Amino acid sequence: MALGAACLLGGQAALAQGNQGARFGFEDVARLAQERAQSTYRAPDTALPADLLSLDYDGLRDIRFRPAQALWRDAQLPFEAMFFHLGENQRLPVRVHELGPAGARPLAYRAGDFDFGKNRVDPQAWGDLGFAGLRVHYPLNSAAYKDELITFLGASYFRALGAGQQYGLSARGLAIDTTGGNPEEFPRFTDFWLERPDAGAAQLTLYALLDSPRASGAYRFEIQPGAQSVTRVQARVYLRPVSGRPVAVLGVAPLTSMFFFGENQPRRSDFRPEVHDSDGLLIATGEGEWLWRPLQNPARPTANAFSMNRLQGFGLMQRDRAFASYEDVEARYERRPSAWVRPLGDWGPGRVELLQLPTPDETHDNVVAYWVPATLPAPGTPMDFAYEISWQGDVQQRPPGSWVTQSR
Repeated sequence: MALGAACLLGGQAALAQGNQGARFGFEDVARLAQERAQSTYRAPDTALPADLLSLDYDGLRDIRFRPAQALWRDAQLPFEAMFFHLGENQRLPVRVHELGPAGARPLAYRAGDFDFGKNRVDPQAWGDLGFAGLRVHYPLNSAAYKDELITFLGASYFRALGAGQQYGLSARGLAIDTTGGNPEEFPRFTDFWLERPDAGAAQLTLYALLDSPRASGAYRFEIQPGAQSVTRVQARVYLRPVSGRPVAVLGVAPLTSMFFFGENQPRRSDFRPEVHDSDGLLIATGEGEWLWRPLQNPARPTANAFSMNRLQGFGLMQRDRAFASYEDVEARYERRPSAWVRPLGDWGPGRVELLQLPTPDETHDNVVAYWVPATLPAPGTPMDFAYEISWQGDVQQRPPGSWVTQSR
C-alpha cells in the first residue's frame, strides 16, 4: 500500500513539472485515478491557520480574488480563471495546474492575489494553502465584461450558466449511496488541469481527478458557452477494493436542486407564489417514452426509481420562466437554468433515481436526480461514460408532442 501511495505522489510530481515529450490528456489523469484506486485512501489534511479559521461568515465573504490577477487576464484571452479561498466552510484544498505548450505548470496560492477586505489576518505567513475551487469567466452577455461561466467548488459540485441566466441547480461528478440506507459518500475533485485557450477559442477544456474512500476517477470537461451553454463530460471511474461496506448505489451525472414550494404545493404564508430552482424531473427513455414528475417538498424523504433498458436523457427542469410566477426581485428564480443530461453513447440498462428531502426554507438543496447503471464494475475495473449537460433557459428540451404546463 505504501508503494502505491509513493507511486501516486511521484506521478503527480512528474505531471506538475510538465511532460515535454507528449501532450497532457485524459489518459494521464486516468492513470492517476487508477493508481489511487490501487492504493489505500488517505483523508485530506483539513488543518488551516487559526486566524483564517476564526473568520465568521461575513469575514469569509470579505475575501475576494482580485480580478486583475485572473489567469490569462494579461494575455487578453477569451476565457479567464479565478480561484476561491479556503475557510471554515471550505477546508479541503484542491491543486490547480495550467496546461501550456511546455506541459503542466502548478498554480501556487499567492496571498497577494486576494483582497482580504477588513479582516485582520496575516496571509503572508500561511504559505501555499491551495484553493477551495475555481471559476471560469467568459463574455456571455456582453463583449465588454467577462461573466461567470462555470464554477467548481466543494466535493465534485459544479454549475454553469448560459446567457441571461443566474445560478440555480448544480451538477456533480459522482454520487455514492445517496439512497439505499448507507451513509452517503461525497467524492471530491482534488486536482484540476486547465488547458490554456487560444486567442480565438470558443470552448475551454479542463481535467479533474476525483477521489473518495471507495472510488476514484478521471474527468474531462469541454465547456462551450452560449445562449445554452453546454458541458461535455468524459469520465472513467474506478471502485476501490474495500474490506467493509461496498458501493450499493453509484449515481452517474448527478443533478442537485431546490424545491421549496410551487403551483402544486402552495405556501400561503409567503408573498411569493413559487420558490424553487427546478419544478420537475423530465426523462426520455430509449424506447421513446417521455416521463414528467413534478417536484415537491415532502413531509419525509421520498425516493422514486424509473427503470429502463436505455436512457435517452433526463434533467431537472425550471419550466416556469415568468417573473410573475415568483415575484422575487433578488433571487430571480425565472432566470435559473434547467439542466438536461444527454448520454453520449449507450449506457445500457439502469434507472433514473429521484430523491426529495423535506426543507424548511430555500437555502437547502433538497432534490437529487442521477442515473444508476444496472451493473457495477468490479473493484479496479474501469467504468467509462460520457455525456453532455445543456444549461437551458427559455428554450428547453421538450417531448416531441405535448407537455405538462400545470399540475395540481
